[in-house]
Amino acid sequence: MVKKKSHEESHNEHVSGDNHAENQSAAETGATEPKATPDEGSPAGESAQIDELTRKLTEMQDKYLRLSAEFDNYRKRTLREKIDMTKSAGEGVLVTILPVIDDFDRAMNSLRDTENCTAVKEGLQLIYIKIGDFLRQNGVIEMEVLDKPFNADVHEAVTNVAVDDEAKKGKVIDVIQKGYMLNEKVIRYPKVVVGE
Repeated sequence: MVKKKSHEESHNEHVSGDNHAENQSAAETGATEPKATPDEGSPAGESAQIDELTRKLTEMQDKYLRLSAEFDNYRKRTLREKIDMTKSAGEGVLVTILPVIDDFDRAMNSLRDTENCTAVKEGLQLIYIKIGDFLRQNGVIEMEVLDKPFNADVHEAVTNVAVDDEAKKGKVIDVIQKGYMLNEKVIRYPKVVVGE
């Protein structure tokens, strides 16, 4: 006699059959999917990571060496340019002063040969004027300090001298050595005598 299945039993068979079909299709598709890359923990995965890191390290070292070499070349080039500029910076000034030296040579020769002192004086005055013009053209200005109040920032007091006139106390009464400024900067401080 054939036993009739209950509704519950037929439902369970149907569900288990569906599960079996899903498992079977998953197994088939898993077989056709490409294999996953080796786990990072596996020896093959670690070797790949090491190779990649080594490649990146080599690349970064190469970039560093190239950058370091470029900077070193730049530093050497700018240093060489500064040295060349320093060597030739005074060239323009020296070339400009050469005519004044020629004038001095002529004056010295005329001192030996001439009896006329007034001509020599005039020649020396012309040379003095040329030197003053040369200095002004190059931004050098003589400091006017005579009869001005003494200023320790821009004057160098050689000595103090007692004066009778109250108006001259604390002022420069004599200049031992002239002072000069180059573009608003003192390049030589005047040596002065101060009244007290």
